[in-house]
Amino acid sequence: MEILSQIASELECGAHEAVRALTQSALEQELEAGVILERGLLAGMQVVGDRFRNHEVFLPEVLLAARAMNAGLELLEPHLGKAVALSRGTVVIGTVQGDLHDIGKNLVGIMLSGAGFEVIDLGKDVSPETFVDTAHETGASVIGMSALLTTTMPGMKKVIALLKERGLDSSVRTVVGGAPVTEEFAREIGADSYGFDAAHAVECVKELVG
Repeated sequence: MEILSQIASELECGAHEAVRALTQSALEQELEAGVILERGLLAGMQVVGDRFRNHEVFLPEVLLAARAMNAGLELLEPHLGKAVALSRGTVVIGTVQGDLHDIGKNLVGIMLSGAGFEVIDLGKDVSPETFVDTAHETGASVIGMSALLTTTMPGMKKVIALLKERGLDSSVRTVVGGAPVTEEFAREIGADSYGFDAAHAVECVKELVG
């Protein structure tokens, strides 16, 4: 449908008012909300994510696109069943205990939402127990952990150890990232995946949920 392509195109440009108006128009044309979400909003955000990964656009453009997506999503949510709304799965994210940096983590959250995941952002200075308890209570399939300080990186290992201790490591997968984090460190602590930047972290999550 042409209107779905228009929604995607305007979202790519970060035009939130146009996205809102087109989404409303699509609903008035009795298009299914799930179709508008998948082929309009998420399709546009996928393009933005791909461009960001290829360094063709940068953080300001991603933030504008996210605002435009949210403008459309606000209109769709009343028409979407819980199972349909953001159907790729649930991801718990946070900055590990002792670390108060969250810019990178916030960007990952935005891009995961744009890719169709339900994101539970625990914020910063998050304890291992909070990560694991939240994932278990919400049925999340992935925990994403961020650190900017080398001194807080061991917190990631504690989360993974706690998942194993509770027998959840087969149902809840882990992705780690942050400036000092390396792929070698991720392997050493038993993480399931390593995201070297925000866009790659989203791809890691997609692979883990299959």
